[in-house]
Amino acid sequence: MNTTSVRAQSLWRVAAIDVLLLAVACLVPAVSHLLSLPLYYLNPMLLMLLAGMLLVSDRRNAYLLAVLLPVVSMLAVGMPTPLKALCMVAEYSAVVFVYGRLQSWCDRFVGTLGAMLVAMLCGKVVYYLLKALLLSPVVLVNTPVWMQLLVVVVAAIAFAALLNLKTKN
Repeated sequence: MNTTSVRAQSLWRVAAIDVLLLAVACLVPAVSHLLSLPLYYLNPMLLMLLAGMLLVSDRRNAYLLAVLLPVVSMLAVGMPTPLKALCMVAEYSAVVFVYGRLQSWCDRFVGTLGAMLVAMLCGKVVYYLLKALLLSPVVLVNTPVWMQLLVVVVAAIAFAALLNLKTKN
């Protein structure tokens, strides 16, 4: 098989993964309303970004997902609002950027875990700073802080563990 067809198959694989992640991110609000559960507490779009980072391992694709997840959801289901989507794009891009910068120093599980924790926390700081500036909300933090920290810690642990398994194979 020549390299062109391998690249084409790889691009189709990446595109299929991205479309699946976008679909899941768009379905979560509908499922949330259907079941009357606040699934947004779990930050599903951020989890889809992390899944994309694990499955594709290409920083350009991670940035693409960082932009597409909030924008496609906004266009498909009306949530988030445009300014909130902009805040989320900045948050997710910050996660990709910070993790990418710290990743080169992380060759062990704890290093990867630390890099992802720092990246997600930096992303949250970016999100809330922009939200405060652009939206001037009466209530800045809607999702309980403890729940956000729990999701960040659990997602970072899962990401590090799965990346560790992936690199062993």
